[in-house]
Amino acid sequence: MGAARTPTSPQTSGQHPQGTLPALEIEADALEANEEEASSLSDSAVGSLGSSSYATSLLSEARNYKYENGRRYHSYREGQCVLPNDEQEQDREDLLHHVRNLHFNGNLFHAPISEDVETVFDIGTGTGIWAIDFADAYPNARVIGTDLSPIQPAWVPPNLEFFVDDVEAEWTFKRYYFDFVRCCDLGGSIADWPKLLRQAHRHMKHGGWLELSDFEMEHFSDDDTLHLSPSLGEFFRLINEASTKFNRPMNVAPDHKKHMEGAGFVDVTEKVYKFPMGPWAKDPRLKEAGRYHREVMLLSLESYALALLSRVLGWSTVEVGVFLASVRNELKDPKVHVYGKFHVVWGRKLSK
Repeated sequence: MGAARTPTSPQTSGQHPQGTLPALEIEADALEANEEEASSLSDSAVGSLGSSSYATSLLSEARNYKYENGRRYHSYREGQCVLPNDEQEQDREDLLHHVRNLHFNGNLFHAPISEDVETVFDIGTGTGIWAIDFADAYPNARVIGTDLSPIQPAWVPPNLEFFVDDVEAEWTFKRYYFDFVRCCDLGGSIADWPKLLRQAHRHMKHGGWLELSDFEMEHFSDDDTLHLSPSLGEFFRLINEASTKFNRPMNVAPDHKKHMEGAGFVDVTEKVYKFPMGPWAKDPRLKEAGRYHREVMLLSLESYALALLSRVLGWSTVEVGVFLASVRNELKDPKVHVYGKFHVVWGRKLSK
């Protein structure tokens, strides 16, 4: 995303959501408590790539993955991100993309970008699933996705490129290049958010849009069942403590609007969604989304906790496993009606 780059090599509606937020309080389905739920369930804008041998060397370095506690982690900028990049993590990311599609009615973004958008940057693209969907929906746009790990598929739309890169390094893109920049689920991966947003501002066209989205690292309830999930509460407390000590805090969502305004963006708008962590909601759409989101949460526990609790807080793998077992039991309990808050914030760079 800013240092030397190397290339790593498709569901979609592009209009911003017009629907209303869920009701102020999510009503639980009275029948759900009696149900047994299964838990299975080469353009100069990009900068010079240098020689082909250098690109090959960098890609080889990025694929020299590191293994720890039975999980696989990135090797490029080793240790900078605490989330794994193995197939289990990729499944989690793609399933979370599906959960967001359910909540957003299939819409890929909130910012009112133009239909003739030309240049789009997906920061921390992960599996590339969002970038692929966007490139399919906007075949005339050039879409760039970057990540520390080259885990994206090789067969992608012709208007999409993936690169191994570090967004926290100095960007080599042209100034005033991007119409739309998206940054999703990067809580815990960025040390200096104001710096990142200032850099994005410099490389965006006048009138271009930036969109940030992340979960709050906390759980909530509208029907006084929060006390039934003390281990889940402790999980979030520990993740926040460890990520803060790691200098890449997870709970950044509540500050996105402030940081975006501080970086010079205008017309900044925030929308907060309630994502049920289980199929307990009475509303059919929220029930379906909650069923998938619970599976995401069950996968997320190890993804978020293993590296942080062991590397930062000094826990053993056995201690982490025992603790997470209690959290899983609470998430599977049909009497626990908890949800997460997902923040989407978008703002515009001033036109000339």
